[in-house]
Amino acid sequence: MSPPNFHEHIQVDTSDEDSLYDTDSAADSSLSFASSVRDYYYENGRRYHAYRYGQYPIPNDQEEQDRLDILHHLFKLLTGGDLYRAPLTHHQHAPKRILDIGTGTGTWALDMAEVFPDAEIVGTDLSPIQPNFAPPNCSFIIDDAESDWTFPKDGTFDYIHARSMGGGIGDWDRLLKQAYNHLKPGGWIEFQEFEAGVRSDDGTHERAPMLLDFSKRLDEASRKFGKRVSIASSLAEWVRRAGYVNVTEDIYKCPVGPWPKSPRLKELGRVGKLSVIQAIEPYSLALFTRVLGWSYEQAQDYVTKCRRETLNSACHIYVLFYYVYAQRPLNDERND
Repeated sequence: MSPPNFHEHIQVDTSDEDSLYDTDSAADSSLSFASSVRDYYYENGRRYHAYRYGQYPIPNDQEEQDRLDILHHLFKLLTGGDLYRAPLTHHQHAPKRILDIGTGTGTWALDMAEVFPDAEIVGTDLSPIQPNFAPPNCSFIIDDAESDWTFPKDGTFDYIHARSMGGGIGDWDRLLKQAYNHLKPGGWIEFQEFEAGVRSDDGTHERAPMLLDFSKRLDEASRKFGKRVSIASSLAEWVRRAGYVNVTEDIYKCPVGPWPKSPRLKELGRVGKLSVIQAIEPYSLALFTRVLGWSYEQAQDYVTKCRRETLNSACHIYVLFYYVYAQRPLNDERND
C-alpha cells in the first residue's frame, strides 16, 4: 500500500512537546578510481573531496557519511519503506540496469541491489566513500555527474536515480539531457530532494528566526557559488521542459521534532529533527566561509544558534520532501 501523501495539516500533540564500464579494469575491486582521489582536502575541521576539488561544497568525512545514512533512513520512513516512487516492477519488465547519480555512501544502491538481484546497479560519486565490498550486481565508480558521462549514450539504463543533489549541480538542463540520452525509451528517472527551509501550518515557524535566516543565507551563498541548494520545487518543471513525460511530483511533510499527534509522524519527526541538526553545519560551513567571507568562528556560532532553535518544541515546523519521477517517451529514439 502506498503511504499517505502528507499535504494535510498535521495535528500538534500538546501533551508531548519534546558492466557498464570496463570490467577488466575493475576485476579486483568494485570501486574504480584514480589514486589521487584519496588525497582529501581539509578545511575548517572537515574533510572534502579531492577529485574535481571545489565542485561540491559539502564534506565527505565520517561525520557526513553518518548524516547521509540517517537521511537515507528518513527518505525511507517518508515512503513507508520504499526506495523509489517511480512505477518500477519487481517481476516482469523489472529494470536491468540502474544508475545512481551522486551515490554518496552507496546505501541506496546497495539496497536496490537486494531488491533487484537480477539488475546491474552502478553508483557514481566524486568521493570514494562507498564500501570496498559490494554484491556482484552493484559497483561504484568515481565520476562527475556534471561532466560527460562515461557510459554508452545509447539508452543504457532502465532507471536513473538521484537524491539530495541540490547544491551540487550548476546546469540542471545539461544533467537532464544527459540522463535522457542514457535512458532507454520508456525508462524512468527519479529525483528525491528536500526543501532547504522550514515551514509551519500554525505560524510557529516565526519563532525560529535563525532557521528562517539560515535558509535565506544558504540560498544566497549557493546561488553565488553557482549551484543552488533550494531546487526541490523547481524539479518537476525542469524535467517537463527536458522532454520527459508522465511527470509526477509527490510531496511529503516531514516534521522537525516529535510534536505531531500521530505516532507515525511523531517518530518521523524525531528522525527529521536529528537530520536537520546534522545538516546545518555541512551545508553552510564551506559556502559561508568561501562565498560569504565569514570566519570559521562566525560560521560555528551561527550553526550553534540554528541548532538550538531546532530543539525548540514550541516550533511546529516541518520540511517538504519532493519525489519527482518521469519517463522518457517510448517512441523517442533520439540521442542528441
